Amino acid sequence: MVSDVLAAVAGLVEHDQLGARVTVIDGPRLGLSAALDATGRVVAGTLPHPDVVPDAVALMDREQNLALAFGEVEVFVEVLAPRPRLYVFGAVHIGQALADLATRLDYRVVVSDARAAFASRERFPAAEEILVGWPDQVAGRLVLDSRTHVVVLSHDARFEDPLWPIVLPSPVRYIGAMGSRKTAARRTENLTKAGYTPSQIARIHGPIGLQIGARTPAEVAVAILAEMTSARYRHGEALELRGVVKPIR
Repeated sequence: MVSDVLAAVAGLVEHDQLGARVTVIDGPRLGLSAALDATGRVVAGTLPHPDVVPDAVALMDREQNLALAFGEVEVFVEVLAPRPRLYVFGAVHIGQALADLATRLDYRVVVSDARAAFASRERFPAAEEILVGWPDQVAGRLVLDSRTHVVVLSHDARFEDPLWPIVLPSPVRYIGAMGSRKTAARRTENLTKAGYTPSQIARIHGPIGLQIGARTPAEVAVAILAEMTSARYRHGEALELRGVVKPIR
């Protein structure tokens, strides 16, 4: 029933869970709808075609709404995406600019630093949460899922080294680390010696941010957010769907 689907959608939104609503907008069974969770499991309603599931999961990964045709049936997939999360490790000036701009883009910003004088509410008024401590000390309070972005702004080994065993094996969407190309090369060498695989190490965007000639902290923050946005929506990666993409009328 429609009421069951609406209730399921409301539940996904209320609990900040990724999901999708699929509605038949043309063809047989017009108006039929279903609510799916992040895995593609139908939590309410009925789907008109089994191939909707993998396509809906792919669209959830991109946070993209699309109309798709499966034979005579045309459906609209509406993605229900909670706010993405951003962890900023290193309460430096760039972190202040990044926290402010990311909040404007509706990220849930969490700032972490071992130095309480730096990781303060006065310096980061836009942050949703501030965690004081070394990365391994706050690890239990981190949510590292596929909608999480991690930015490391201090390339001090005391900050970085405890982070990699926590972050690199996780499914986070984006990992960026501050430092020059020389620093990035040294990081790669050290991580290789520590036993990390090339694919794990390649997940780190370093030097961090798109190369736009940024100089000021705010400009560097813009470059970081631009790179994060590209990773968030899988920009440039092919999207393979079973349904036929239709214009939204």
